[in-house]
Amino acid sequence: MKKLGEHAIVIGASMGGLLAARVLSDFYTIVTVLERDAFPALDTPRKGVPQGHHTHGLLARGSAVLEKLFPGYSAEVVAQSGGLLGDVVNDVIWIGRNVRLANGASDLIGLLASRPVLEGHLRRRLLALPNVRAMENCAVQGLATDPARKSVTGVRACVEGKHEETINADLVVDATGRGSSGAAWLEELGYQPPASEKVEIGICYMTRTYRRRPTDLVGKHGIVVAGSAPNWRNGVLLAQEGDRWIVSAGGFLGDDAPDNDHGFLAYLATLPTMEIHDVIARAEPLTDYRRYRYAFSLRRRYEKLARFPENYLAFGDAICSFNPVYGQGMTVVAEEALALQQCLCAGSNELARRFFGAATKIVDIPWDIAVGNDLRHPQVEGARPPMLRFINWYIGKLHLAATRDSTLATAFLKVVNLMIPPSSLLTPSIARRVWQGSRRSALSMPSPANEAVRPIAHGHDRA
Repeated sequence: MKKLGEHAIVIGASMGGLLAARVLSDFYTIVTVLERDAFPALDTPRKGVPQGHHTHGLLARGSAVLEKLFPGYSAEVVAQSGGLLGDVVNDVIWIGRNVRLANGASDLIGLLASRPVLEGHLRRRLLALPNVRAMENCAVQGLATDPARKSVTGVRACVEGKHEETINADLVVDATGRGSSGAAWLEELGYQPPASEKVEIGICYMTRTYRRRPTDLVGKHGIVVAGSAPNWRNGVLLAQEGDRWIVSAGGFLGDDAPDNDHGFLAYLATLPTMEIHDVIARAEPLTDYRRYRYAFSLRRRYEKLARFPENYLAFGDAICSFNPVYGQGMTVVAEEALALQQCLCAGSNELARRFFGAATKIVDIPWDIAVGNDLRHPQVEGARPPMLRFINWYIGKLHLAATRDSTLATAFLKVVNLMIPPSSLLTPSIARRVWQGSRRSALSMPSPANEAVRPIAHGHDRA
Protein backbone atom coordinates (compact mmCIF):
# COMPACT_ATOMS: atom_id res chain seq x y z
CA MET A 1 0.00 0.00 0.00
CA LYS A 2 1.07 3.59 -0.62
CA LYS A 3 2.91 5.22 2.25
CA LEU A 4 1.20 8.40 3.46
CA GLY A 5 3.87 9.56 5.88
CA GLU A 6 6.91 8.70 7.96
CA HIS A 7 5.42 8.55 11.45
CA ALA A 8 1.97 8.00 12.97
CA ILE A 9 1.17 8.13 16.68
CA VAL A 10 -1.65 6.30 18.41
CA ILE A 11 -2.47 7.45 21.94
CA GLY A 12 -3.70 4.51 23.99
CA ALA A 13 -2.95 0.78 23.77
CA SER A 14 -6.35 -0.64 24.52
CA MET A 15 -8.22 -2.70 21.91
CA GLY A 16 -9.13 0.36 19.84
CA GLY A 17 -5.61 1.76 19.85
CA LEU A 18 -4.07 -1.58 18.92
CA LEU A 19 -6.44 -2.02 15.99
CA ALA A 20 -5.89 1.53 14.77
CA ALA A 21 -2.13 1.00 14.94
CA ARG A 22 -2.41 -2.21 12.93
CA VAL A 23 -4.17 -0.36 10.11
CA LEU A 24 -1.75 2.57 10.22
CA SER A 25 1.23 0.21 9.95
CA ASP A 26 0.34 -0.35 6.28
CA PHE A 27 0.48 3.38 5.47
CA TYR A 28 3.23 4.88 7.66
CA THR A 29 6.90 3.99 7.91
CA ILE A 30 6.81 3.94 11.71
CA VAL A 31 3.82 3.68 14.06
CA THR A 32 4.27 4.50 17.74
CA VAL A 33 1.71 3.54 20.38
CA LEU A 34 1.89 5.75 23.48
CA GLU A 35 0.47 4.15 26.64
CA ARG A 36 0.34 5.68 30.12
CA ASP A 37 0.38 2.19 31.72
CA ALA A 38 3.13 -0.39 31.83
CA PHE A 39 2.20 -3.59 30.03
CA PRO A 40 1.84 -6.56 32.39
CA ALA A 41 4.27 -9.46 31.98
CA LEU A 42 1.33 -11.87 32.01
CA ASP A 43 -2.17 -11.45 30.62
CA THR A 44 -3.59 -9.84 33.74
CA PRO A 45 -5.82 -6.76 34.18
CA ARG A 46 -4.10 -3.39 34.14
CA LYS A 47 -5.01 -0.04 35.64
CA GLY A 48 -5.85 1.65 32.35
CA VAL A 49 -8.56 -0.89 31.52
CA PRO A 50 -11.00 -0.77 34.45
CA GLN A 51 -13.27 -3.28 32.72
CA GLY A 52 -10.42 -5.77 32.48
CA HIS A 53 -11.71 -7.66 35.51
CA HIS A 54 -15.19 -8.02 34.05
CA THR A 55 -17.04 -10.15 31.54
CA HIS A 56 -15.94 -10.02 27.91
CA GLY A 57 -16.62 -11.95 24.76
CA LEU A 58 -15.88 -11.12 21.14
CA LEU A 59 -19.01 -11.01 18.99
CA ALA A 60 -19.06 -12.82 15.66
CA ARG A 61 -18.45 -9.69 13.58
CA GLY A 62 -15.61 -8.51 15.81
CA SER A 63 -14.01 -11.93 15.69
CA ALA A 64 -14.18 -11.92 11.88
CA VAL A 65 -12.58 -8.47 11.61
CA LEU A 66 -9.74 -9.34 14.00
CA GLU A 67 -9.12 -12.48 11.96
CA LYS A 68 -8.87 -10.34 8.82
CA LEU A 69 -6.37 -7.93 10.39
CA PHE A 70 -4.46 -10.61 12.32
CA PRO A 71 -4.86 -13.96 10.52
CA GLY A 72 -4.86 -16.88 12.94
CA TYR A 73 -5.67 -14.68 15.95
CA SER A 74 -8.62 -16.73 17.21
CA ALA A 75 -6.83 -20.06 16.85
CA GLU A 76 -3.87 -18.59 18.73
CA VAL A 77 -6.05 -17.44 21.64
CA VAL A 78 -7.60 -20.91 21.80
CA ALA A 79 -4.36 -22.89 21.46
CA GLN A 80 -2.10 -20.76 23.65
CA SER A 81 -4.45 -19.41 26.30
CA GLY A 82 -7.44 -21.75 26.36
CA GLY A 83 -10.03 -19.42 24.82
CA LEU A 84 -13.19 -20.95 23.40
CA LEU A 85 -14.71 -20.61 19.94
CA GLY A 86 -18.41 -21.30 19.74
CA ASP A 87 -21.65 -20.89 17.87
CA VAL A 88 -23.18 -17.72 19.29
CA VAL A 89 -26.74 -18.96 18.72
CA ASN A 90 -26.35 -22.62 19.63
CA ASP A 91 -23.73 -22.62 22.38
CA VAL A 92 -25.09 -19.78 24.54
CA ILE A 93 -28.44 -19.46 26.31
CA TRP A 94 -29.97 -16.06 25.50
CA ILE A 95 -32.78 -14.70 27.65
CA GLY A 96 -34.40 -11.40 26.77
CA ARG A 97 -37.79 -9.93 27.57
CA ASN A 98 -37.92 -12.70 30.21
CA VAL A 99 -38.06 -15.52 27.66
CA ARG A 100 -35.42 -17.89 26.31
CA LEU A 101 -34.54 -17.75 22.63
CA ALA A 102 -34.42 -21.02 20.75
CA ASN A 103 -30.98 -22.48 20.15
CA GLY A 104 -29.97 -23.61 16.69
CA ALA A 105 -26.92 -24.06 14.51
CA SER A 106 -25.69 -20.86 12.86
CA ASP A 107 -22.65 -19.38 11.14
CA LEU A 108 -22.08 -16.87 13.96
CA ILE A 109 -18.78 -17.83 15.59
CA GLY A 110 -17.71 -15.87 18.65
CA LEU A 111 -14.59 -15.99 20.80
CA LEU A 112 -14.69 -16.30 24.57
CA ALA A 113 -11.66 -15.26 26.62
CA SER A 114 -10.90 -12.73 29.32
CA ARG A 115 -10.21 -9.14 28.34
CA PRO A 116 -6.52 -9.34 29.36
CA VAL A 117 -6.06 -12.41 27.15
CA LEU A 118 -7.85 -10.86 24.17
CA GLU A 119 -5.83 -7.66 24.51
CA GLY A 120 -2.54 -9.39 25.32
CA HIS A 121 -2.57 -11.55 22.19
CA LEU A 122 -3.52 -8.56 20.06
CA ARG A 123 -0.74 -6.42 21.53
CA ARG A 124 1.90 -9.10 20.98
CA ARG A 125 0.80 -9.64 17.39
CA LEU A 126 0.89 -5.90 16.75
CA LEU A 127 4.29 -5.30 18.33
CA ALA A 128 5.74 -8.18 16.33
CA LEU A 129 5.30 -6.03 13.21
CA PRO A 130 8.69 -4.55 12.24
CA ASN A 131 7.48 -0.94 11.97
CA VAL A 132 5.38 -0.75 15.15
CA ARG A 133 6.74 0.22 18.56
CA ALA A 134 5.25 1.12 21.93
CA MET A 135 6.26 3.61 24.60
CA GLU A 136 4.99 2.62 28.03
CA ASN A 137 4.49 4.95 31.00
CA CYS A 138 3.96 7.80 28.56
CA ALA A 139 1.44 10.47 29.56
CA VAL A 140 0.27 12.69 26.70
CA GLN A 141 -0.30 16.29 27.83
CA GLY A 142 -1.63 17.79 24.61
CA LEU A 143 -1.23 18.27 20.90
CA ALA A 144 1.60 20.01 19.04
CA THR A 145 0.65 22.06 15.99
CA ASP A 146 2.00 24.30 13.29
CA PRO A 147 2.10 28.07 14.10
CA ALA A 148 -1.32 28.63 12.46
CA ARG A 149 -2.81 25.77 14.50
CA LYS A 150 -4.32 24.27 11.37
CA SER A 151 -2.37 21.01 11.45
CA VAL A 152 -1.39 18.71 14.29
CA THR A 153 2.32 17.95 14.09
CA GLY A 154 2.69 15.60 17.07
CA VAL A 155 2.04 15.39 20.81
CA ARG A 156 3.44 16.84 24.00
CA ALA A 157 4.24 13.97 26.34
CA CYS A 158 6.03 13.00 29.54
CA VAL A 159 7.75 9.62 29.52
CA GLU A 160 8.16 7.94 32.93
CA GLY A 161 7.87 11.23 34.81
CA LYS A 162 10.56 13.03 32.82
CA HIS A 163 10.24 16.56 31.48
CA GLU A 164 7.71 17.20 28.77
CA GLU A 165 8.92 16.66 25.23
CA THR A 166 7.38 16.94 21.78
CA ILE A 167 7.10 13.79 19.68
CA ASN A 168 6.57 14.71 16.04
CA ALA A 169 4.21 12.78 13.78
CA ASP A 170 2.40 13.06 10.46
CA LEU A 171 -0.83 11.74 12.02
CA VAL A 172 -2.07 11.50 15.62
CA VAL A 173 -4.94 9.20 16.58
CA ASP A 174 -6.61 9.62 19.97
CA ALA A 175 -7.69 6.18 21.20
CA THR A 176 -7.75 7.02 24.90
CA GLY A 177 -11.35 5.94 25.45
CA ARG A 178 -14.39 7.64 26.94
CA GLY A 179 -12.16 9.70 29.24
CA SER A 180 -10.42 11.28 26.24
CA SER A 181 -9.05 14.80 26.66
CA GLY A 182 -9.57 15.44 22.95
CA ALA A 183 -12.35 18.00 23.44
CA ALA A 184 -10.17 20.01 25.85
CA TRP A 185 -7.20 19.78 23.49
CA LEU A 186 -9.30 21.18 20.67
CA GLU A 187 -10.39 24.11 22.84
CA GLU A 188 -6.77 24.84 23.71
CA LEU A 189 -6.10 25.20 19.99
CA GLY A 190 -9.07 27.50 19.44
CA TYR A 191 -11.44 24.92 17.99
CA GLN A 192 -15.01 24.23 19.01
CA PRO A 193 -15.28 20.97 21.00
CA PRO A 194 -17.72 18.38 19.71
CA ALA A 195 -21.29 18.43 20.98
CA SER A 196 -22.10 15.39 23.09
CA GLU A 197 -25.12 13.24 23.82
CA LYS A 198 -25.56 11.53 27.18
CA VAL A 199 -28.05 8.95 28.37
CA GLU A 200 -27.91 8.45 32.14
CA ILE A 201 -28.28 4.75 32.94
CA GLY A 202 -26.44 4.30 36.24
CA ILE A 203 -25.39 0.75 35.37
CA CYS A 204 -23.41 -1.06 38.03
CA TYR A 205 -22.42 -4.69 37.92
CA MET A 206 -20.61 -7.06 40.24
CA THR A 207 -18.22 -9.65 38.85
CA ARG A 208 -16.52 -12.74 40.17
CA THR A 209 -14.80 -15.76 38.61
CA TYR A 210 -15.40 -19.38 39.60
CA ARG A 211 -14.07 -22.83 38.82
CA ARG A 212 -15.84 -24.33 35.81
CA ARG A 213 -16.70 -28.02 36.04
CA PRO A 214 -17.60 -30.40 33.17
CA THR A 215 -21.03 -30.97 34.70
CA ASP A 216 -21.89 -27.25 34.71
CA LEU A 217 -24.30 -26.13 31.99
CA VAL A 218 -23.58 -29.19 29.85
CA GLY A 219 -23.25 -28.37 26.17
CA LYS A 220 -23.33 -24.60 26.63
CA HIS A 221 -20.64 -21.95 26.93
CA GLY A 222 -22.73 -19.47 28.85
CA ILE A 223 -25.93 -17.62 29.62
CA VAL A 224 -26.80 -14.01 28.82
CA VAL A 225 -29.80 -12.38 30.54
CA ALA A 226 -30.88 -8.95 29.30
CA GLY A 227 -32.70 -6.82 31.85
CA SER A 228 -36.46 -6.42 31.58
CA ALA A 229 -39.40 -5.49 33.77
CA PRO A 230 -40.14 -5.91 36.58
CA ASN A 231 -36.62 -5.50 38.04
CA TRP A 232 -34.49 -4.73 34.92
CA ARG A 233 -31.56 -6.79 36.21
CA ASN A 234 -28.88 -8.14 33.89
CA GLY A 235 -26.84 -11.27 34.37
CA VAL A 236 -24.19 -13.10 32.39
CA LEU A 237 -22.17 -16.26 32.90
CA LEU A 238 -19.52 -17.05 30.29
CA ALA A 239 -16.81 -19.67 29.98
CA GLN A 240 -13.26 -18.34 30.06
CA GLU A 241 -9.78 -19.75 29.72
CA GLY A 242 -8.39 -21.84 32.54
CA ASP A 243 -11.62 -23.78 33.19
CA ARG A 244 -13.29 -20.73 34.68
CA TRP A 245 -16.67 -19.09 34.66
CA ILE A 246 -16.90 -15.33 34.83
CA VAL A 247 -20.16 -14.03 36.25
CA SER A 248 -21.48 -10.48 36.22
CA ALA A 249 -24.82 -9.22 37.51
CA GLY A 250 -26.23 -5.75 38.01
CA GLY A 251 -28.99 -3.28 37.42
CA PHE A 252 -29.87 0.27 36.46
CA LEU A 253 -29.87 3.49 38.46
CA GLY A 254 -28.32 2.28 41.70
CA ASP A 255 -29.76 -1.26 41.80
CA ASP A 256 -26.39 -2.79 42.70
CA ALA A 257 -25.65 -6.45 43.34
CA PRO A 258 -24.18 -7.11 46.81
CA ASP A 259 -20.51 -8.08 47.20
CA ASN A 260 -21.08 -10.99 49.57
CA ASP A 261 -22.01 -14.61 48.92
CA HIS A 262 -25.48 -14.59 50.41
CA GLY A 263 -26.48 -11.28 48.85
CA PHE A 264 -24.98 -12.08 45.44
CA LEU A 265 -26.77 -15.43 45.21
CA ALA A 266 -30.02 -13.80 46.32
CA TYR A 267 -29.58 -11.20 43.58
CA LEU A 268 -28.95 -13.91 40.96
CA ALA A 269 -32.13 -15.65 42.11
CA THR A 270 -34.15 -12.63 40.98
CA LEU A 271 -33.16 -13.12 37.32
CA PRO A 272 -35.77 -14.75 35.06
CA THR A 273 -33.76 -17.98 35.08
CA MET A 274 -32.19 -19.77 38.03
CA GLU A 275 -29.44 -21.37 35.96
CA ILE A 276 -26.73 -18.82 36.75
CA HIS A 277 -27.66 -19.03 40.44
CA ASP A 278 -27.61 -22.83 40.40
CA VAL A 279 -24.15 -23.03 38.80
CA ILE A 280 -22.65 -20.46 41.16
CA ALA A 281 -24.27 -21.87 44.30
CA ARG A 282 -22.06 -24.96 44.03
CA ALA A 283 -18.99 -23.44 42.31
CA GLU A 284 -15.60 -22.69 43.86
CA PRO A 285 -14.84 -18.94 43.79
CA LEU A 286 -11.44 -18.02 42.36
CA THR A 287 -11.42 -14.23 42.88
CA ASP A 288 -12.92 -11.57 45.09
CA TYR A 289 -15.95 -9.57 44.01
CA ARG A 290 -15.25 -6.57 41.81
CA ARG A 291 -17.63 -3.72 41.09
CA TYR A 292 -17.84 -1.64 37.93
CA ARG A 293 -19.93 1.53 37.58
CA TYR A 294 -20.97 3.08 34.30
CA ALA A 295 -22.95 6.26 34.76
CA PHE A 296 -23.98 7.16 31.23
CA SER A 297 -23.68 6.31 27.57
CA LEU A 298 -21.75 9.06 25.77
CA ARG A 299 -21.49 10.07 22.13
CA ARG A 300 -19.30 12.90 20.88
CA ARG A 301 -20.43 14.34 17.57
CA TYR A 302 -17.09 14.95 15.85
CA GLU A 303 -18.75 14.53 12.46
CA LYS A 304 -20.76 17.72 12.99
CA LEU A 305 -17.80 20.03 13.58
CA ALA A 306 -17.33 22.73 10.94
CA ARG A 307 -13.60 23.07 11.68
CA PHE A 308 -11.12 20.39 12.68
CA PRO A 309 -7.31 20.34 12.59
CA GLU A 310 -5.58 18.32 9.94
CA ASN A 311 -3.59 15.17 10.77
CA TYR A 312 -5.62 14.33 13.88
CA LEU A 313 -8.41 11.81 14.59
CA ALA A 314 -10.48 10.60 17.50
CA PHE A 315 -11.15 6.87 17.48
CA GLY A 316 -13.20 4.21 19.26
CA ASP A 317 -14.60 5.07 22.68
CA ALA A 318 -13.19 8.57 22.33
CA ILE A 319 -16.03 9.02 19.84
CA CYS A 320 -18.74 6.91 21.44
CA SER A 321 -19.19 4.51 24.34
CA PHE A 322 -22.45 2.90 25.35
CA ASN A 323 -23.88 0.54 27.92
CA PRO A 324 -21.26 -2.25 28.18
CA VAL A 325 -23.79 -4.97 28.99
CA TYR A 326 -24.47 -5.29 25.25
CA GLY A 327 -20.88 -6.37 24.62
CA GLN A 328 -20.52 -4.42 21.36
CA GLY A 329 -17.57 -2.14 22.15
CA MET A 330 -14.72 -4.28 20.79
CA THR A 331 -16.67 -5.07 17.63
CA VAL A 332 -17.41 -1.39 17.01
CA VAL A 333 -13.72 -0.42 17.23
CA ALA A 334 -12.88 -3.32 14.91
CA GLU A 335 -15.37 -1.96 12.38
CA GLU A 336 -13.89 1.52 12.79
CA ALA A 337 -10.45 0.09 12.04
CA LEU A 338 -11.72 -1.23 8.72
CA ALA A 339 -13.30 2.15 7.99
CA LEU A 340 -10.00 3.87 8.76
CA GLN A 341 -8.24 1.46 6.42
CA GLN A 342 -10.63 2.32 3.60
CA CYS A 343 -10.23 6.04 4.23
CA LEU A 344 -6.44 5.79 4.18
CA CYS A 345 -6.54 3.84 0.93
CA ALA A 346 -8.10 6.96 -0.59
CA GLY A 347 -5.27 9.16 0.74
CA SER A 348 -4.84 11.61 3.59
CA ASN A 349 -6.76 14.55 2.10
CA GLU A 350 -9.70 15.54 4.34
CA LEU A 351 -9.11 12.36 6.33
CA ALA A 352 -10.95 13.53 9.45
CA ARG A 353 -14.10 14.50 7.57
CA ARG A 354 -14.20 11.20 5.70
CA PHE A 355 -13.37 9.03 8.71
CA PHE A 356 -15.83 10.69 11.09
CA GLY A 357 -18.54 10.32 8.47
CA ALA A 358 -17.78 6.62 8.13
CA ALA A 359 -17.54 6.14 11.91
CA THR A 360 -20.92 7.77 12.38
CA LYS A 361 -22.58 5.15 10.19
CA ILE A 362 -20.86 2.41 12.19
CA VAL A 363 -21.82 3.87 15.58
CA ASP A 364 -25.44 4.64 14.67
CA ILE A 365 -26.58 1.02 14.82
CA PRO A 366 -25.10 -0.11 18.18
CA TRP A 367 -25.98 3.28 19.70
CA ASP A 368 -29.59 2.88 18.62
CA ILE A 369 -29.67 -0.72 19.85
CA ALA A 370 -28.21 0.09 23.26
CA VAL A 371 -29.92 3.40 23.94
CA GLY A 372 -33.21 2.26 22.43
CA ASN A 373 -33.29 -0.78 24.67
CA ASP A 374 -32.19 1.18 27.76
CA LEU A 375 -35.06 3.61 27.17
CA ARG A 376 -37.47 0.74 27.78
CA HIS A 377 -36.67 1.32 31.45
CA PRO A 378 -39.26 3.87 32.60
CA GLN A 379 -36.78 5.78 34.79
CA VAL A 380 -34.11 6.24 32.11
CA GLU A 381 -34.53 9.75 30.75
CA GLY A 382 -34.66 10.35 27.03
CA ALA A 383 -36.92 10.92 24.05
CA ARG A 384 -39.18 8.04 23.08
CA PRO A 385 -40.55 8.85 19.64
CA PRO A 386 -43.33 6.70 18.17
CA MET A 387 -40.91 4.72 15.98
CA LEU A 388 -38.79 3.74 18.98
CA ARG A 389 -41.87 2.62 20.88
CA PHE A 390 -42.98 0.59 17.88
CA ILE A 391 -39.55 -1.05 17.47
CA ASN A 392 -39.42 -2.00 21.16
CA TRP A 393 -42.95 -3.44 20.94
CA TYR A 394 -42.01 -5.36 17.78
CA ILE A 395 -38.79 -6.77 19.31
CA GLY A 396 -40.89 -8.00 22.24
CA LYS A 397 -43.12 -9.88 19.81
CA LEU A 398 -40.03 -11.23 18.03
CA HIS A 399 -38.70 -12.59 21.32
CA LEU A 400 -41.96 -14.42 21.97
CA ALA A 401 -41.88 -15.99 18.54
CA ALA A 402 -38.16 -16.79 18.79
CA THR A 403 -38.71 -19.02 21.83
CA ARG A 404 -39.70 -21.72 19.33
CA ASP A 405 -38.12 -20.44 16.12
CA SER A 406 -34.34 -20.61 15.89
CA THR A 407 -34.46 -18.83 12.53
CA LEU A 408 -35.85 -15.75 14.27
CA ALA A 409 -33.40 -16.14 17.13
CA THR A 410 -30.54 -16.26 14.63
CA ALA A 411 -31.83 -13.21 12.75
CA PHE A 412 -32.05 -11.23 16.00
CA LEU A 413 -28.60 -12.33 17.16
CA LYS A 414 -27.10 -11.42 13.79
CA VAL A 415 -28.27 -7.88 14.47
CA VAL A 416 -26.89 -7.98 18.02
CA ASN A 417 -23.59 -9.28 16.62
CA LEU A 418 -23.56 -6.37 14.12
CA MET A 419 -23.58 -8.72 11.13
CA ILE A 420 -26.75 -7.28 9.55
CA PRO A 421 -28.70 -4.03 10.06
CA PRO A 422 -31.74 -3.88 12.38
CA SER A 423 -33.94 -3.09 9.37
CA SER A 424 -33.50 -6.72 8.28
CA LEU A 425 -35.84 -7.73 11.11
CA LEU A 426 -38.66 -5.85 9.39
CA THR A 427 -38.54 -7.70 6.08
CA PRO A 428 -41.82 -9.38 5.08
CA SER A 429 -40.52 -12.90 5.64
CA ILE A 430 -39.27 -12.13 9.15
CA ALA A 431 -42.33 -10.04 10.05
CA ARG A 432 -44.59 -12.93 9.00
CA ARG A 433 -42.73 -15.36 11.26
CA VAL A 434 -42.90 -12.84 14.13
CA TRP A 435 -46.68 -12.39 13.73
CA GLN A 436 -47.41 -16.10 13.46
CA GLY A 437 -44.96 -17.22 16.12
CA SER A 438 -45.84 -14.58 18.70
CA ARG A 439 -49.53 -15.46 18.45
CA ARG A 440 -48.83 -19.16 19.02
CA SER A 441 -46.39 -18.42 21.86
CA ALA A 442 -48.74 -15.97 23.58
CA LEU A 443 -51.53 -18.55 23.56
CA SER A 444 -49.35 -21.32 25.00
CA MET A 445 -47.24 -19.41 27.53
CA PRO A 446 -48.21 -18.66 31.13
CA SER A 447 -48.50 -15.05 32.25
CA PRO A 448 -46.44 -13.12 33.16
CA ALA A 449 -43.92 -13.98 30.46
CA ASN A 450 -41.03 -14.53 32.87
CA GLU A 451 -42.72 -17.63 34.23
CA ALA A 452 -42.07 -19.22 30.87
CA VAL A 453 -38.39 -19.31 31.65
CA ARG A 454 -38.75 -20.78 35.10
CA PRO A 455 -38.92 -24.43 33.92
CA ILE A 456 -35.52 -23.87 32.31
CA ALA A 457 -34.18 -22.63 35.59
CA HIS A 458 -34.10 -26.01 37.24
CA GLY A 459 -32.23 -27.74 34.47
CA HIS A 460 -35.00 -29.35 32.40
CA ASP A 461 -33.64 -28.09 29.07
CA ARG A 462 -29.89 -27.92 29.03
CA ALA A 463 -29.17 -29.94 25.91
